[in-house]
Amino acid sequence: MYLKQKKDGHLVEVLGLNDLVNPIHTQVIGRLHYGEEMQEPDKFPKTELIFPSGEALPQCWMDVHYRDQELHR
Repeated sequence: MYLKQKKDGHLVEVLGLNDLVNPIHTQVIGRLHYGEEMQEPDKFPKTELIFPSGEALPQCWMDVHYRDQELHR
């Protein structure tokens, strides 16, 4: 899966989809797709990534407590 960095728009190939959808993990392992040579895998904070369309990542991927308010009703 490819995501885009907010700051510069470079594409990041996410290598660990489990890290991406797990709200406990704040970073994902990925590889920048920038330049002619394949880049080494690196860690990227989820808060700095968006979908290539410009949409934000789902809240359920980012915040482990995103539904806590529903439990208290």
